[in-house]
Amino acid sequence: MNNSVSNTARLLGAGLRALLVLTLVTGVIYPLVITGIAQGLFHDKANGSEIKAEGKVVGSSLIGQQGYSLDYFQPRPADGLGENSVNTQYKLILSGATNRSGDNPELIKWVEAAKAKVVKDNSTADYEVKPSEVPADAVTSSGSGLDPDISPRYADLQVHRVAERNDLPVAQVQRLVDDHTEGRTLGFMGEPRVNVLQLNVALKELINGS
Repeated sequence: MNNSVSNTARLLGAGLRALLVLTLVTGVIYPLVITGIAQGLFHDKANGSEIKAEGKVVGSSLIGQQGYSLDYFQPRPADGLGENSVNTQYKLILSGATNRSGDNPELIKWVEAAKAKVVKDNSTADYEVKPSEVPADAVTSSGSGLDPDISPRYADLQVHRVAERNDLPVAQVQRLVDDHTEGRTLGFMGEPRVNVLQLNVALKELINGS
């Protein structure tokens, strides 16, 4: 009887020590080490890839934003974004796609309307946009609806409008786009792209400094 109680107590003690050690290692030491490595080597990414303007965080380079005026570069459409109908106490942005096939009549109608708007918005007194020049990313949303990037073609198409509305030389705005155009990742993955938020932050700095 005494041996049984002693063995049970010894096993419980060993289990408790193992619990405390594992809690300390996996719950305290490991997270602190990983956090330290992330902050030391990947500080920007570890903190959400934040973009700052005038000393304030204005967004993340990983998440697209809507609502820019026509004085600025426009992002991809966000038709796929959902609505928060579960907990209306909070205003949430839900990612999502339209889930409509390429030959869906409603999607075709959306694309045609979006293309007409892009042509109208970006045609200026000395620059006319042709429907055939409008790239796909200007009239369709991404799978998540939160794509932060646009194609260089779509950015270039907007240059004349942005220059006219801000009284800037076209060549100066074009250089801004060129400077913010990123190539393929590692030279072969993905497509060239332009981050809209970063581009608009640089544009605002240019406007304020001009």
